[in-house]
Amino acid sequence: MPSACALGAGGMRERVPLLKSMTGFGRGEAVVNGRKFSAEIKTVNNRHRDLIVRLPRTLQAIEEEVRSQIATVIQRGRVEATLQMEKEGVELELDLELNRPLVRSYLRIFKQMSEEFGIEGKVRAEDLCQMKDVVLVKPEELDLAVAKDGFRQALGQALEACDSMRIQEGRALRTEFVKRLALIEEHLKEVGSRAGFVVEDYRRRLRQKVEQVSKGIPLDENRLIQEVAVFADRCDITEELVRAKSHLEQFRSYLNPEEAVGRRLDFLLQEINREITTMSAKASDSMISARAVEIKAELEKVREQVQNVE
Repeated sequence: MPSACALGAGGMRERVPLLKSMTGFGRGEAVVNGRKFSAEIKTVNNRHRDLIVRLPRTLQAIEEEVRSQIATVIQRGRVEATLQMEKEGVELELDLELNRPLVRSYLRIFKQMSEEFGIEGKVRAEDLCQMKDVVLVKPEELDLAVAKDGFRQALGQALEACDSMRIQEGRALRTEFVKRLALIEEHLKEVGSRAGFVVEDYRRRLRQKVEQVSKGIPLDENRLIQEVAVFADRCDITEELVRAKSHLEQFRSYLNPEEAVGRRLDFLLQEINREITTMSAKASDSMISARAVEIKAELEKVREQVQNVE
């Protein structure tokens, strides 16, 4: 089973950098002092860490410890944790207790109603049992330390199983990202190669147009050079190419993260998309524009997957 931790020197657990998905499920069980403790963890994508913990009502006191244990493993996403307790083999029994003072009060009221308003009829036990708080539920007493230990073990198993699933899906996401990045880099390489010919093509087209219009009048080479220089400065996409490649390198470096990187990856994709948009507008070249469309299509595919990265 994959794990985000490995044994290092001296047997100490070391965190292994891994990309994780925010989608996962895990279940764990532990038996302590004849009681079975179970825990289920479900995680889905969310911009922040949103923990929802469901515990037996009598064990709300350990909720903060449960939240802390979950937070050590899951840094981002919506988490639903359901913890239950039962006697081994059967559900945990509950003791019922009669609320005697309340019963006496009800009987006194019924007697007054009969005397003052002439209402006849006998009060049955089943009628009283339907009155609120006449029967109180007393759960079986439990040592809180035992409950903490049992839930800690069960929750630990559930988190390990859930994290294993998130790591496995994270590996698939990483493979997809690497493939898409390679395609984008290939398109950028073609754009870079084409950029070197854009100015020369413009010079050639401009000369042809001027010659057609001038009808034999000698060309002003200096003026032609000035026009080409202005165009070259306006359509220069060197900076955009450099920044886009730098962002791609950063994106790749985050594929072996020490912590949650989903938001950073999303931000980098926005920056790359911005550079591609600027590059396409400045270049004024059909081939570069076509490659920009292809790059944006790949970026959108990556962005959809990044939404599920922790």
